[in-house]
Amino acid sequence: MTTILIVDDEKSMRDFLKILLSKEGYEVVTAADGEEALNVLADTTVNLVISDIRMPGIDGLELLATIKDRDDDIPVIMITAFASPNDAVQAMKSGAYDYISKPFNVDEIKSVIFAATNRADSTIKLQQAAQLFPEIIGKSKEMLKIFDLINRIAPTPANVLIYGESGTGKELVAQAIHRGSNVSVSPFVPITCSAIPEELMESELFGHIKGAFTGAISDKPGLFQEASNGTAFLDEIGELTPIIQTKLLRVLQEREIKPVGGTRHIPIAVRIIAATNRILEEEIAAGRFREDLFYRLAVVPIRVPSLRERKSDIPLLVNHFLEKYSTLLGKDITEISSYALEVLMDYDFPGNVRELENIIERGVALESSSIILPENLSLTGSLRRRSTDTDSNNAFVAVSDEEELYARGLDDVLEELEKRFIVHALEKSGNSKTKAADLLKVSFRSLRYKTKKYDL
Repeated sequence: MTTILIVDDEKSMRDFLKILLSKEGYEVVTAADGEEALNVLADTTVNLVISDIRMPGIDGLELLATIKDRDDDIPVIMITAFASPNDAVQAMKSGAYDYISKPFNVDEIKSVIFAATNRADSTIKLQQAAQLFPEIIGKSKEMLKIFDLINRIAPTPANVLIYGESGTGKELVAQAIHRGSNVSVSPFVPITCSAIPEELMESELFGHIKGAFTGAISDKPGLFQEASNGTAFLDEIGELTPIIQTKLLRVLQEREIKPVGGTRHIPIAVRIIAATNRILEEEIAAGRFREDLFYRLAVVPIRVPSLRERKSDIPLLVNHFLEKYSTLLGKDITEISSYALEVLMDYDFPGNVRELENIIERGVALESSSIILPENLSLTGSLRRRSTDTDSNNAFVAVSDEEELYARGLDDVLEELEKRFIVHALEKSGNSKTKAADLLKVSFRSLRYKTKKYDL
């Protein structure tokens, strides 16, 4: 049963909402102020919080911030008798699910509560789905949606088209779909379309019989036959030639293949999962890809987000790769410095997860201490931190092409440089503002102002 916590210093409002929501089938607990609410949350599993904003002691906005700090997945609805636009803006910025002013319409609040509790249930289901695919690292909303989709489509025989930039992990998604399918005990056969020479493609996919061509000294089954009763993963599907596209379309339509040089068709039962980093709609418009084949492949399309779209997953991925390569390379490196992690968080990763893995592998190989430092990260993007010849620890410059620098403007570039310099000084001084101010040769008051300005 869904449990809702009502927080309001007015007993009449607590009682009213408790009666209303209990009739709707919810389990309701109440608290008279923010402190009591935190005690309830410490002892009770709550699916939704409805809190007044204006309360003595810990007010609603403080309570909201604390709840979100402890568990960002609990939706919080804010209510108040004072319809202040500033309160509304602050509440939504702090992560409130919604904001309702008193007096409110009963049907309105019931509707908002229903939507919020459904969201909470969905989040729980998504997190459970994520646990089924431990090899895919991520807890961001974007990845939780992928996990949910995998969980729902894996048991079906539907063909799947996975698309996304290079290095995003499309094959991992394909493997997860296969493992969750009803044919998981059967083969998963990866086929990289761009790696097979054009003249050998038909033979590799569909097989050949003895004497079909020079060198065909015996019958050979194709990759589709190897994947029989299992899954064939066609990576880089956009690289197929028009002739092979036509033959593949027949396989999907008729569920049979004809080996090169053969005279009879062989029935096959195989699930097709395809992947591409191309925009196939553009390929269709340019006449390079068959539209009917596209629709046969994309029964269920899945878009894997780029790493820059899910930057909240970077710390998880970094820890995963640190553990992996520390073990493989015989190192005892257990963590990454906060400044090095900030460098990665600021980076756009054109090569996505694959590039991040390479960066961490290189960093582990080069690092001689027990912690990855910024100087052992090698980034190739448009913006990075770089030391000067005179002092490798205290100076940083933005590295970019001229067009980007001028597009950003002097103020923006200098502001970013100043922020980075301050962050490094604080790290080097053990987060002591007094010592950091001395390092930076500014007054303590000036540094305090700048740390507030940049929200450090």
